[in-house]
Amino acid sequence: MAKKGNRVQVILECTEQKTTDVPGTSRYITTKNRKNTTSRIELKKYNPNLKKVTVHKEIK
Repeated sequence: MAKKGNRVQVILECTEQKTTDVPGTSRYITTKNRKNTTSRIELKKYNPNLKKVTVHKEIK
């Protein structure tokens, strides 16, 4: 049986790659506490397609 709780999995997608013509998308999966963080999160993560650290936002 699955655990009941406030932690949920979220997908983070790169925001800078949409503006460039580089193919592919950079996505990461992480967890967040829904009770403490109600808004969408933004983290700086490495984008292997652009070969630099960029801002990744939570998508639904």
